[in-house]
Amino acid sequence: MDDFQFNNQEGSFSMSYRKALSHNMPVNHFHSTFEIFYLMSGKRTFFIKDRTMIIDEGDIVIISPNILHRTTNTEMPKHERLIVNIHESYMASVNDAYRDIFQPLFEQAYLIIKCPLQDKLAIESLAQSIMQEMQEKKPGFEMFAQTLVLQLLIICCRHAKHNALELQEPPSPMHERILEVVRYMNTHYMQDLPLHLLAEKFYVSPYYLSRFFKEATGFTFVEYLNSVRIKEAKKLLEQSSMKVSLIAKKVGFGSVTHFGRVFKLVTGHAPLYYRKDK
Repeated sequence: MDDFQFNNQEGSFSMSYRKALSHNMPVNHFHSTFEIFYLMSGKRTFFIKDRTMIIDEGDIVIISPNILHRTTNTEMPKHERLIVNIHESYMASVNDAYRDIFQPLFEQAYLIIKCPLQDKLAIESLAQSIMQEMQEKKPGFEMFAQTLVLQLLIICCRHAKHNALELQEPPSPMHERILEVVRYMNTHYMQDLPLHLLAEKFYVSPYYLSRFFKEATGFTFVEYLNSVRIKEAKKLLEQSSMKVSLIAKKVGFGSVTHFGRVFKLVTGHAPLYYRKDK
């Protein structure tokens, strides 16, 4: 099957299939939809929020809205994967009790689903049907595919309700040290955080922090700090009437001009795009 991509006009439903010898996500990544990452073959390294983990063939990763993440190559970079992004509104339109049905999705920043064989076969069948619908584009294909995606999510949530999420140990002591830095940045992003001061705080050299931050997370130090700040700014733009200049200052930017430039770089839009009353 050839690689393909689909995005609806509203940005509320998208799909991407890729079979690749190697791939590292080129952009900083968070969005207002749930992301379903189904690894059909190979292995991938995932950085989500403040953890780095290895994902194996047949695993599904479901990431909640506005959670920063990135996927990179392992020592075996060849892989095949299907990614679906779907907005919460599709769940709500089907059943008023959707938050009970999809309860695990709303309790965790992300889920790692490792299903038994029977569920794996059901998920593989659903994935193939989703891709077939999106490629053939028969009348009603988008709605048909969405119903299949919701079935897939229900299988994953049933599994998650009966199987506690097992947190993987960091791949190495280096990863653990870097993830301590990440957790600090996640809670202190509004402060001035130059790399040399964080290196000093965590008793490592600036060179060590710069080099291994990228290796552990897939982000450069500056990319990650900017992404965390922009993610929080986007939330304030959507949920408050605070002025853009105040939001820029609140999330750690000294200049509103620099804030606007970085915001556009990270999200693809100017800040006011996310105002509810726009």
